[in-house]
Amino acid sequence: MTTGWTPRPPDAGHPQGEHLPELDVPPPGRQRRWTVLLRLLLLLPQLIVTALLGIAAFFVTVAGWFAALVLGRLPDGVARFLGGFLAYETRVAASAMLLVDRYPPFSFEAPGHPVRIELRPGPLNRAAVLFRLVLMIPAMIVTGLLQYGWGAVCWVFWLITLVLGRMPAPVFGAVAAVVRFRMRYQAYAMMLTSAYPKRLFGDAGAADAAAAAPGAVSGTRPLLLAAPAKALVVLLLVLGILVACASPTVQVQVRDDDRLEGVETAAIRTS
Repeated sequence: MTTGWTPRPPDAGHPQGEHLPELDVPPPGRQRRWTVLLRLLLLLPQLIVTALLGIAAFFVTVAGWFAALVLGRLPDGVARFLGGFLAYETRVAASAMLLVDRYPPFSFEAPGHPVRIELRPGPLNRAAVLFRLVLMIPAMIVTGLLQYGWGAVCWVFWLITLVLGRMPAPVFGAVAAVVRFRMRYQAYAMMLTSAYPKRLFGDAGAADAAAAAPGAVSGTRPLLLAAPAKALVVLLLVLGILVACASPTVQVQVRDDDRLEGVETAAIRTS
């Protein structure tokens, strides 16, 4: 397992430059109820820092896009910064979504933190870099729907974790699948990998288990989802679609109501 960006040669099971980013999160365990209760408040400084770093990461990604078109890969400095930012942002997201109780440090490098990602940037296809904004649209839509769906039911997950003092396995698996797919989408968008985001519903099992580091304790590598966890992922997608469809309708209705209210008020004033 590695944290952030480490330029290592690809495994024998992965084609050159096609290494799929990996996420390591410990299996669900006990969580302190007071940290669950105050999780978002405690993470507020982290969320502010990640938002500011996200602005910098956007401009670095744009610069990296031009460099990748010329070089066929990201420059080492760009890849190191973006990889470090993605590792840091993923740790904050995992904590906010109650996957771990450990507070993330204000650092790109956190070798002692239980949430880790593995990135192995490699050669990039220049055509895929040129059309990256178009190619990433399907994964962007899926990521957006998952986040909308999670946002609709996160209070239920929070309440369950608060009462039980731990996250149930099906909920953990579904939330971990969301965090991992989101991380893979971001890595693809930042050109930290040429592998398209995939395996939303978990890994195949045997092949991925063999590829996992010997002796590693991870609840997400491989990510094996039982039927209840897969059903929750489907539910998140469905809720995401409903929220996405309802939002424009609500906005239009509110605007129409405001206009009508304004007309009626004007009529009263002129009478």
